[in-house]
Amino acid sequence: MGLLTGLLGLPLAPVRGVLWMAEQIRDHAEEQYYDPARIRTQLEQIDQARRSGELPEEECDALENDLLQRLMVRRE
Repeated sequence: MGLLTGLLGLPLAPVRGVLWMAEQIRDHAEEQYYDPARIRTQLEQIDQARRSGELPEEECDALENDLLQRLMVRRE
């Protein structure tokens, strides 16, 4: 029965491969998105932009809030 199932499932192998690859990409992207070191770096960049006047205070606050929320999600 295993051989028959294997042969019948063979046409789906490329689809399974694509799904596996998509899952790997998603996992890697989420790992980077929630990485505390990256978030800290981005917070520092926002702080520098605030001090130099590149970004208005309200935009800096919104960006910082988003980053802090991502950091909290990572810790949960």
